[in-house]
Amino acid sequence: MTPQLTAKPGSSPAPAATGRATHGGPAPHNRKRWSGRSRRDFFVFLALALPNLLLIAVFTYLPLINNIYYSTLNWTLGSASAAVVGLENYVTFFTGADAGRVLGTTAVFTAATVGGSMVLGLLIALALNSKVRGTTFARSAVFAPYVLSGVGVGLVWLFIFDPGYGVLAWILRGFGQQSPQWINDPQLSQVMVIIVYVWKNLGYCAVVFLAGLQSLPQDVMEAASLDGAGGFRRFVSMSLPLLSPTTFFLLITTMLSSLQAFDLIRIMTPLGAGTSTLIYEAYLQAFGAYNRAGYSAAISVVLFVILLVITVLQLRFVEKKVHYS
Repeated sequence: MTPQLTAKPGSSPAPAATGRATHGGPAPHNRKRWSGRSRRDFFVFLALALPNLLLIAVFTYLPLINNIYYSTLNWTLGSASAAVVGLENYVTFFTGADAGRVLGTTAVFTAATVGGSMVLGLLIALALNSKVRGTTFARSAVFAPYVLSGVGVGLVWLFIFDPGYGVLAWILRGFGQQSPQWINDPQLSQVMVIIVYVWKNLGYCAVVFLAGLQSLPQDVMEAASLDGAGGFRRFVSMSLPLLSPTTFFLLITTMLSSLQAFDLIRIMTPLGAGTSTLIYEAYLQAFGAYNRAGYSAAISVVLFVILLVITVLQLRFVEKKVHYS
């Protein structure tokens, strides 16, 4: 039952409910009418959004849910049967030697590639922002490696780094030096892959930084120059803070890309010696000599959680340092 409201003693009775407001105007309507235009807009929205939502659900969220389920199985790839083991695959990963090795390699690779790509990309963007002849060709040349196939780039650079017959070995022999064992030494193989990955992706950072530099308010820069601020002072005190939205965008995109890097690692170090990041370790466990599909799925879930946590932390805390104009 709906409780009845009673007036306090000595107070005037409440006005009778009528179809009009106390001021004599019509009573406000809280619910909007479902007009023909609203229905048409709603159906247009469904026609445009529903196919994309279905594709995302089928090819993104459904595989994610299936992968989480597979991570609870003791399943050999290709086998028709599997045993449910719960969280045993996660316990095996975090209590074994794989966790420290793989997570450490992933952290080093991600930090080096993200930092190298962004720092070098910013320096190249500053050079490309100059008004000199040939900058259009230079911008195209810098961005070109980013759109090339990772497999092709890996094969070319593998020939360059080969310690026996590679181009780098030939140049070093000309100076009486021996080529380092880039491929056979796990530490050097990681350095090799980091160098190639930074070279391939710094063009993307350079172009995005260049767009940010060209969008800076030139009147503010000219005013600072007239006040006696040098080029370095203007860059540190004005350009960098104004570039914070661009830097924040690149930080998120390059970090997510580095954590999911696969093609260069697969081509240049097929056995993952020194380059077994999370995503490549998941590949090796499922499609390598182990055929441990359930264990591989657990590593993939760990990677997904790391990506999710990093993205949330960046949006929650790092974005507070961004200065939007």
